[in-house]
Amino acid sequence: MVHDGPNWLMKTRRAALIVPAALLPLIAAAASPVHAQSIMRTPNLNVGVRTPTINPTITPRINPTIAARPTVAARPSVDTAARTPPTRIGTMSSTLRVRPGAGVPSTLPYARFSPNLYPACQYAMRGPDGECFDRPVMSAGGGNGTSSKKGKGGSGNDNAQAAVNLRAVKNELVAEIDGALSNAEADELARRHGLERISSQSFPLLGGTIGLFRIVDNRPADTVRRELAADGSVRSVQLNFRYLLQDQKASTEGDAAQYAVAQLRLPQAHKLVRGMNVTIAVIDSGVDVRHPELANSVADSFDALGSKEGPHTHGTGIAGAIVAHARLMGSAPEARLIAIRAFGAGSKGAESTSYVILRGLDYAAEHGAQIINMSFAGPQDPLIERGIAATAARGILMVAAAGNAGAKSPPLYPAANPNVIAVSGTDAQEKLFAASNRGNHIAVAAPGADIFLPAPDDKYQITSGTSFSAAYVSGVAALIMERNPALKPGDVRAILTNTARDLGTPGRDDQFGAGEADAFAAVTAAAAAPAVPLASASGKPTGEKAPALDPSADNASVSRALNDSPPSMAADKSAANAAK
Repeated sequence: MVHDGPNWLMKTRRAALIVPAALLPLIAAAASPVHAQSIMRTPNLNVGVRTPTINPTITPRINPTIAARPTVAARPSVDTAARTPPTRIGTMSSTLRVRPGAGVPSTLPYARFSPNLYPACQYAMRGPDGECFDRPVMSAGGGNGTSSKKGKGGSGNDNAQAAVNLRAVKNELVAEIDGALSNAEADELARRHGLERISSQSFPLLGGTIGLFRIVDNRPADTVRRELAADGSVRSVQLNFRYLLQDQKASTEGDAAQYAVAQLRLPQAHKLVRGMNVTIAVIDSGVDVRHPELANSVADSFDALGSKEGPHTHGTGIAGAIVAHARLMGSAPEARLIAIRAFGAGSKGAESTSYVILRGLDYAAEHGAQIINMSFAGPQDPLIERGIAATAARGILMVAAAGNAGAKSPPLYPAANPNVIAVSGTDAQEKLFAASNRGNHIAVAAPGADIFLPAPDDKYQITSGTSFSAAYVSGVAALIMERNPALKPGDVRAILTNTARDLGTPGRDDQFGAGEADAFAAVTAAAAAPAVPLASASGKPTGEKAPALDPSADNASVSRALNDSPPSMAADKSAANAAK
């Protein structure tokens, strides 16, 4: 009995040491899965940029006799692969966007979007109507910089005005003035209102005189606008809105895999027509008219900017998507182009304004354009809306890029105008191009991801954007019009939508519209146009709706000579390339 106490105490201490030791493996085992899940939630791909090059001896991979692509059942309507946005706007992301499935693989990681159109938009940078900007949209007198949704002091109205200001050129107004005014009288009008007249001219398209004015004393634009509008010599006044081209930053080289050619069934269509005697005006940045892909294709040029800038990658690429005919194949290689420079270098890339774009529209309408390609986007603009209505009244077909602002963007213009054919983008797997805008105004879709196109100085590029989707459709429209020159713009729209290959949800939808354009089916249908339901030139076909207007929005040449050798098809180029 004397020794029982110490023995019992010793045994108790040993048991206390053994129990924690036995539990240690279990605790460690439980911790491992938690760590693994943490790793799985944040995968990291650090893949270097691959800069492809052109091999002049490579055999092109396009077969002009290729049959139509088979319909794939249960195809996902939206590419849901993860995207990693840049940490700040204006920087490049090295994270690749992985797109599983068959087809031509992407040769580049996705480069940055136009800064104010990047779809991964932070709340502070999104305006009251959903548009994304390249800087925070804050109230003018917000104090701490935070925006209130519905509160005292009217900061919500300040936010709306800040968003409008970011969409327009600072201190500039566009006004329709009395056409009887001389330049001296127009200058006097400007001085009376504390303005400087930058330019003014008569626009036959509108039947009026439009002037561009600058505010010289930094008064609020809205105040000056109201004062100027009250002048008896002024018909209307608005801000000079900004527009941006709808592309991504491009590499300067590429490989010769033109998947868009097969998807659009261009080789089959080109056995019937190639766009001969159809004139397409391209309102864009500068075009390199000396590029071999564009030889003898640019019938006329006009610089609406009056600038001294050289050719630009975007304008040259758009022209190539339509008329390329050397190593590449455009959608209408025999069409003739009117190259209108309306976009010049700006702080956010190539930019234009209401006044300059109207000059481009006016020139196109006055110089015989049958189709106008508009691969740019911006806000709803009363002046451009007037120009588009006047252009449609002349029987000119207009095609525009839907925009690269992604799923959360409101409709962008001019694509959302009911007189314009709005085109969204697809990729090599016929999925929706991730940055493409959506909406019930979308008419058709066309390839717009990783497109191989010409670039200035005899170079080539791989680039992405609904800009190029629109250009392809403009070319397909030219094929339809060559096949049946009697067709009106509404007829061409009906043929494009009725012959489109359905993608995504069965029937028309907000992503692909009626589906992806099919050049061969469209050209075939054009020969039997009387059987095609006609659509009004100023309206959308049945089922295709114009977006609802926001009441609070700010609203206050000859073909190639016959003895020229015709451009060869892609599959006929191997011998020529091998000889180089």
